[in-house]
Amino acid sequence: MMRSRNDAPTERGQRPRRIHRARKPVDLGSDALGPLLFRLAVPAITAQVVNVLYNMVDRMYIGHIPNEGALALTGLGVCFPLIMVVSAFAALAAMGGAPRASIMMGRKDHQAAERILGNCTAGTIVAGIALTVILIAFGDRLLLLFGASENTIGYAEAYLDVYACGTLFVMVALGLNSFISAQGFATSSMLSVVIGAVANIILDPLFIFGLGMGVTGAAVATVISQSLSAAWVLRFLTGKKTLLRIRMRLVRLSPHVYGPCLALGLSPFIMQSTEGAITVCFNSSLLAYGGDLAVGAMTILSSVMQFSMLPLQGLTQGAQPIMSYNYGARNAQRMKGIFLLLLKSCVAYAAIVWAIAVFLPQAFIVVFTSDAELAAYTAWAMRIYLAASVLLGVQVACQQTFVALGNAKTSLFLAILRKIILLIPLTLALPHVMADQVMAVFLAEPIADFMAVATTASLFFVQFRALLRKVDAERTESA
Repeated sequence: MMRSRNDAPTERGQRPRRIHRARKPVDLGSDALGPLLFRLAVPAITAQVVNVLYNMVDRMYIGHIPNEGALALTGLGVCFPLIMVVSAFAALAAMGGAPRASIMMGRKDHQAAERILGNCTAGTIVAGIALTVILIAFGDRLLLLFGASENTIGYAEAYLDVYACGTLFVMVALGLNSFISAQGFATSSMLSVVIGAVANIILDPLFIFGLGMGVTGAAVATVISQSLSAAWVLRFLTGKKTLLRIRMRLVRLSPHVYGPCLALGLSPFIMQSTEGAITVCFNSSLLAYGGDLAVGAMTILSSVMQFSMLPLQGLTQGAQPIMSYNYGARNAQRMKGIFLLLLKSCVAYAAIVWAIAVFLPQAFIVVFTSDAELAAYTAWAMRIYLAASVLLGVQVACQQTFVALGNAKTSLFLAILRKIILLIPLTLALPHVMADQVMAVFLAEPIADFMAVATTASLFFVQFRALLRKVDAERTESA
């Protein structure tokens, strides 16, 4: 008996679940690549920007608490590395499982894709519970380790004690949301972030100032907002619109299913979890060689870098389900087409950022400071620090394509290469071999970028061409 092409495979003895094309907003296997990337990337970029604003809202309100805003803001800053660790663990499911689910969808194996979703759901829940216990039990010690003082530890603990109780919400909202965009529902994925951000903006002043809860109120507002985002994600992934559904019988950890997801997710996990270590290396070196002014400039530069990378991340998130789906479908022509389109888009955007940084640095700097001395110093430093930023378009496009193709080994190596093997050692070593030690610290970034991009592009050129030939051969053989 022939199965309809619209029937999703199911386990033996069950009626096939019929998938209606009208319920899916895009066709990853046949829609025109340009409009398709635009439809998926714009919501992803919007979500990235909103997510950063989400993290900034607490700081903005807390900084204006009467009489204690400065200390409270510093206390919140000490919590930031721990918050990044929670996000990094969420990335194990988001960037490890979602691409593999898209690949299975391209192979028309919806059962395998739903197993991946179920395993990542179970893994996210287990990790969320474990992190909650760790943060509650050892939070005060971790805060002291990350730089809390006797003046700020009270504010840091007040925030973290509440935030820890909502860790599971954060994990679900961030970790499982990628399974929505992996199916082509980019707008619904964006809404999960927007809902939480809008709620946080509304609730923050209510709890901080209206109810007089201060830092604790900011944490309560954040937990409630993240719970709303998590509820949206779970409602979608258990509802009628989704193609991949969370099924209780599949919410379990199977090593042969979850293991490859963990391996693939290690690359984004390392990239996020090492941000704190890199910040410490830069700040400690700059403080020793250039003083507070250099550290202030670095704070602005890191913020500019973070914001400038958001559209690149959004572009790769938009391209990921297209690449993964067509890899699963063994469509080499569309794989090549979407990569070239992604590469051109990323390089064009990176070139614009580079041009502004080199020729009009004040356009970025004026957003962060009005101090003339700091602005002048930062303009000099920015031309050095972002000198090779035009190359980041190539780096991001190639590295994230490795992730989209499920290539865990290469993506993990590249994540370790740029930050751990190159950037951190260069930051510490260059000041000992150059006369201008402050310039040496800032110069570590473009040197690491150049070396990482050269390695990444070389590996990608060889491996991607070989993969396309293999996919073509498999498609010809199956035909």
